[in-house]
Amino acid sequence: MGRLRTEPVRNRLDLVADPVSAAIEQWSSEVPVDVDDITVAAIDPDLADTAAFCAAYEVGLGESANCVVIAGKRGGVVRYAACMVLATTRADVNGAVRRLMDVRKASFAPMADAVTATGMEYGGITPIGLPPQWPILVDARVVAVPHVVIGSGIRASKIVLPGPALGVLPQAQVVDGLAVAAGG
Repeated sequence: MGRLRTEPVRNRLDLVADPVSAAIEQWSSEVPVDVDDITVAAIDPDLADTAAFCAAYEVGLGESANCVVIAGKRGGVVRYAACMVLATTRADVNGAVRRLMDVRKASFAPMADAVTATGMEYGGITPIGLPPQWPILVDARVVAVPHVVIGSGIRASKIVLPGPALGVLPQAQVVDGLAVAAGG
């Protein structure tokens, strides 16, 4: 995948955040994703942001997916969800995401809240290892990509896995129209 030098994630759990490592170590037959299909690559943490990463490592935007944490409130209770969208798109936060979360208003979670709630670094948040009560909303375009690059929980690496694997993670729901074209 581009210029990434990947290794099996099981051999390099030091390259992922603690919640990601714990989730991978606990996977069993309940998680229909073969951990041997997941790789990780060390990267320059200053290049972790999507545009810079894709340019530096020659990974297409259509092969890179972002995990965005959304917060919404209903009845005075804050609810969180993670949305997986390709870098060529943006989450439809005020449309599809808000309706799926069943909240009156939804927005990107404040950075400090997202980092605290996930135990991951901002700019590296990934759906693997998120709190178990959070839904993971995956745009259908993401699962259509044979292999996709996602965060690892830290800014110093990226995970590569089959796109369809994101649709079968615990709490995952594949949604047509979760995202809209970037700039659209």
